[in-house]
Amino acid sequence: MTNDEILEGLTDVFRDVFEDATIVLTRETTSDDIALWDSMSQVTLVVEINHRFNVKLRSADMEDIRSIANLMDMIRVLSLIPTR
Repeated sequence: MTNDEILEGLTDVFRDVFEDATIVLTRETTSDDIALWDSMSQVTLVVEINHRFNVKLRSADMEDIRSIANLMDMIRVLSLIPTR
């Protein structure tokens, strides 16, 4: 999976979760850049990201999610680990 594919998928997830088709993500985007991205919405984001990318972000991983770059790196690593 390429960085562009991950970024495109994350953009779709964020647009769906926040019901905002104008969201444009970059690797540098942080939770400070999206007004509704808080701890509660982060739970929904993780669930949707797990489903979209067929990965298993854990609740412990949520503390490390501070930017789209963090998410992209986690997805890339987790997508290499076979799921059971």
